[in-house]
Amino acid sequence: MKSAVHSRALLICLVLVAGFSVLSARLIHLQWLDRELSVRKAEISRTNKDIIPGWFGNIVDRKEEIMARNFPATTIVADKYHLRDPDVAARGVAYGTLVDEEEWIHGTEQERERMLRRRQRQLREEMPVGELLERYIDHVIPIAARALGLGSRDLEEKLVENDLEYVTIAKDLREDEADEIEAVLKENHIHGFRFEKSVKRWYTAAHLATHTTGYVNHEGVGQCGIERELGIFLRGKDGYRITRKDQTGLVLLTGGGKLMPPRSGFDVKLALDLSIQAIVEEELDEGLREFEAQRGAVVMLDPKTGDVLAIASRPHFDLNLREDIEEKGVHYAVQAVYEPGSTFKLVAAAAALDLGIMSPNSKVYCHMGHLDLGYTFVRDYKAFGTLSLEQVLSKSSNIGAFKIGRSVNSKRFMKYLKAFGFLEKTGIQLSGEQQGLLADPDNKVDFSRMTYGYGVAVTPLQVASAYAAIANDGVLMKPRLVQALLANDGTVVKSYEPDEVRRVVSANTARKLRKALATVCDPKGRGTGRRSSVPGFRVGGKTGTARKLSASGRYLSNRYAVSFVGMLPALDPAFVCVVVIDDPRTRKLKIGGGSVAAPVFRRIATRTAAYLNLTPTEPIKDDKALATNGT
Repeated sequence: MKSAVHSRALLICLVLVAGFSVLSARLIHLQWLDRELSVRKAEISRTNKDIIPGWFGNIVDRKEEIMARNFPATTIVADKYHLRDPDVAARGVAYGTLVDEEEWIHGTEQERERMLRRRQRQLREEMPVGELLERYIDHVIPIAARALGLGSRDLEEKLVENDLEYVTIAKDLREDEADEIEAVLKENHIHGFRFEKSVKRWYTAAHLATHTTGYVNHEGVGQCGIERELGIFLRGKDGYRITRKDQTGLVLLTGGGKLMPPRSGFDVKLALDLSIQAIVEEELDEGLREFEAQRGAVVMLDPKTGDVLAIASRPHFDLNLREDIEEKGVHYAVQAVYEPGSTFKLVAAAAALDLGIMSPNSKVYCHMGHLDLGYTFVRDYKAFGTLSLEQVLSKSSNIGAFKIGRSVNSKRFMKYLKAFGFLEKTGIQLSGEQQGLLADPDNKVDFSRMTYGYGVAVTPLQVASAYAAIANDGVLMKPRLVQALLANDGTVVKSYEPDEVRRVVSANTARKLRKALATVCDPKGRGTGRRSSVPGFRVGGKTGTARKLSASGRYLSNRYAVSFVGMLPALDPAFVCVVVIDDPRTRKLKIGGGSVAAPVFRRIATRTAAYLNLTPTEPIKDDKALATNGT
């Protein structure tokens, strides 16, 4: 019996010795063999890394008016690991029990700190952890809820009834709001809330140039427009601050800290003029309302530099709210194509003049409104007899344009079509630009349609660029949307100079065409663009009216894409502007480029000429009522 008891005692002793031996071995391993790893883990548990966000560069217009800027924002996150830390909880509860005591009220900072540490140790020794944590939450919720502007019940649901370790309590707070909340929590010795700083994008002109400016997502990545195309330059680089804290979350003043300053992005200076942009968008919106249309675009260029002074598409959206992006996010001016109709007659006329085949006064018989070619036919909107090349443009004869194009021939016509920049992207710094579409120029029917703007699909920007080449004495310029990248102090880091693409026609041909286009818009003449006239200026331009295609590929009756492209002053243009109105439904007048798009151009050009303080080229007389017919 005695032997059995001794055996059991010996077994128990051996087990205890073995256990203590294992524990001792582990302690030796941690203290000596694995000391560096243990130290690193301990440091990590007491180390905090705060991200210091790098600022985005601003987007500004040509006069450095801010279009996109930054504002600091803070997200408050509850860290339940720290909220459940007994030492952190004891300190908060200790403060809650002391704050109303007479000794605390009249004590110095040093005296209060000693009182706080004494009470903290007392609570840790005497109060069970579970009860201590409950008391701490009862201390936290009413104070934090008031500071955050939340109901106590709402905050309790986030902190107590949520299983996540990290819970977002508030988002996108202003810096001053976050600082006030942080001060209240710190004053009441409440820890366990992280204040995560970030930079948010704010668009000062949220309804202007929306597709062109673009926007960034919640991660600061550009999704479209300049924000996307130049995001690599606009985005700054985040920095960070590493600090060491004690078990209560208080920052240790010495040792272990590290600072990496953030780097700001570059500012982007655009060629846009916000004042002209506002004029363009106001008048485009008015035109869409007046003529009952939903979609349209306006592009205005400086023909000598290619600067995009204004570019607008409809429908559009608010850059700060970004509602209905999928429906309204298409940049019609560069991402949509349409059959241009009569504005495309420029190509045949320019080719014939530049090749010396015809002069502005060369005669073209227009077959009284109907030409039967055997394999197809060409019609005019009214009967014309014999017209000069200049009159073919002024009166917008389809038959005349076809006969001019036929005299050039399809091969040479295509050479000029491509030289004007059609069927290729302009290279503007915007994503999603379309290059256009074309039917088969070797097919006789297709070629006949191309000469007057069918069987070819273009963007409004391509049309504006082509006419800008005529305004620039025959030289095509690349549309320049960005002028420069600027450092924070205004220093030019990179300059985007005007970029000459190619010579399309001779300067002499360009001058002849500008004179011909001026006859289109003469208010005293019978051209289709007379409703585009601007008091005090001679305007040059061309109307365009094209039937819309159905889903089945058939042309619809009474459904049109109408346009007008004009230059002012006509003989030495300061700007070229194209207006496209898609599918106007008004019944107040006969729909056409001259009746719908030309008046919109007139209002834009009148206000822009005044804004630019252009010198009038014509005497100003009383304006007469203008006819509404035109194509």
